[in-house]
Amino acid sequence: MDFLLYLSLIPALAVSAQWIAWRTRLPGILLLLLIGVVLGQFIRPDDLLAELLDGDRTTTGPRFLFPIVSLAVAVIMFEGGLSLKLSDLREAGVPAFRLCTIGALVTAVITTVLAHLCFGFGWRLCALLGAILVVTGPTVIGPLLRQVQPSRRVANTLKWEGIVIDPVGAVLAVLVFEILLLRGGDVNLTDGFFLLAKTIAVGGLFGLGGGILLVTGLRRYLIPDHLHGVAALAVALLLFAISDHFAHESGLITVTILGLWLTNQHGFDIEHIIEFQEHLRTLLIGCLFIVLGSRVDLELLQQVGWAGPLFVALLVLLVRPVSVFVALIGSGMSFKEQTFIAALAPRGIVAAAVSSIFALRIEQTAGPGMVGADQLAVITFLVIIGTVTIYGLLASPIANWLGLSDPNRNGVLITGADPWVVQFGIELKKAGCPVVLIDTNYRKITQAKMQGLDAVCANMMNEHAREELPLTGVGHMLAMTSNDEVNSLAVRECRSMFGRANTYQLTFNSESRRGMTRNLMGRELFEKELTHSQIRRLIDDGYEFKSTAISDTFGYEDFQRLYPDHHVLAVIEGKSFLNIITVDEPFELEAGETVIALVGPEADPEHPPAHS
Repeated sequence: MDFLLYLSLIPALAVSAQWIAWRTRLPGILLLLLIGVVLGQFIRPDDLLAELLDGDRTTTGPRFLFPIVSLAVAVIMFEGGLSLKLSDLREAGVPAFRLCTIGALVTAVITTVLAHLCFGFGWRLCALLGAILVVTGPTVIGPLLRQVQPSRRVANTLKWEGIVIDPVGAVLAVLVFEILLLRGGDVNLTDGFFLLAKTIAVGGLFGLGGGILLVTGLRRYLIPDHLHGVAALAVALLLFAISDHFAHESGLITVTILGLWLTNQHGFDIEHIIEFQEHLRTLLIGCLFIVLGSRVDLELLQQVGWAGPLFVALLVLLVRPVSVFVALIGSGMSFKEQTFIAALAPRGIVAAAVSSIFALRIEQTAGPGMVGADQLAVITFLVIIGTVTIYGLLASPIANWLGLSDPNRNGVLITGADPWVVQFGIELKKAGCPVVLIDTNYRKITQAKMQGLDAVCANMMNEHAREELPLTGVGHMLAMTSNDEVNSLAVRECRSMFGRANTYQLTFNSESRRGMTRNLMGRELFEKELTHSQIRRLIDDGYEFKSTAISDTFGYEDFQRLYPDHHVLAVIEGKSFLNIITVDEPFELEAGETVIALVGPEADPEHPPAHS
């Protein structure tokens, strides 16, 4: 295959796999790995690189490929650091710290023993495998958390663990490799502590120093706006390489701290930088998993035999639960929360990259004679495939069974608390949809609370206020203040939380619609003529909100006869899906659905509503 065609094919396959995963709600990483393994049966990147560079397949490809993989992993870890908010540590700090220390140690020890029993490798190679499999993989946990939507404390704990544990596992793997494999175990504890201290110090120094310099440049406007994203990326990659030059795998610490420092600075908006890095991360994850998956040798996978699935099962059923319950003793987390955390530990791209790199280094330093060295990456990929499949399929049912997640997410967050907006929220709540109101007017919020709604007096533009909102079961955002500019700003701030498809905006009046920039608005609510001011006038004229069940005996035609003057606002399909009416999407009513409408004061007394 032509190398140019291969380079263009990989991103296309990566995006296609993640789109299919989004449509089917299957684990995206699993699809990426499967596509990579299938592609590897026809063409492998090592062969293409060897042909392109006129070199040996077994050495030229990996030596050229793995530096690129390392830089891609650096970008992923940098983006992970950008997602870490220090405010999350109020709830998740102690559990995350315990999981990354006590839990990591327990995981490494038990995994080492199981690897020796299952595969019969030497203890040194088993210890390296145990260190590599300490990581849990933020690239997999992040999408799973977005899909499951567990309680905030559990989500923050898993997010912090998934990102912080990656450099911890990489550093631990370096220590094992340097001490047990390169030096044959002939080293004292002082050397081990010195190597650990050096790695942490180098990573922390470059990460913190780079963060201070980058933030200073941004705050003083020394970097133009159009270079913010690429400048942050360039700094992260450069510091990663320099740090790794002085202490192997310290670069992961560097880029994580750099992202952490950047996202927790105050007084400067980096949302555009985060969005740029998120898009790049999504592309890199897809490409990396396909490329690394295509390097898996199925013959070696067959050589692993029954021991491979047994090893994966023990990791899921024994290692993770034991490490979590031991680490979280006295952490303050409930048994249900600990159980869900114990049921979620998929391995991701860092484990795949680190295992592949160390397999090559073992071959270069210890030679090909070490038993099991050639199977190190294969076993790691088997663990990735197994854990992603198991956790990806079971995470949501387990969270629902434990009561830590709302499977429907048909609730709404409403910005604005005018009296008629409160009445609309009450009608949604009666229909079974969780409702949260946010407004800066304390009097309006107080009245909403008195009528039984969850209401928060805060500014939607305040990031900390948004983080504190009780959004369990909430999957839609409705901007319904009387100010179009405020609504557009609220939509902009909430798109990353709910997605563009689930952020809506109500125009104040027909004249203001002509002055709005369409791409800055959310999806336009209700009928085109039904604006904020028009609804308020209708309410003053005696209109009211009604919920009516549509059935085989009471269809939409009956509803129209009952309420000849009406405006449909939302449709609830069964008890699981809320369909909010928008200008660009007409509705169709079927039996079994509930319609929420604004109806006129005239009604046919001979046909009372089926549900009100």
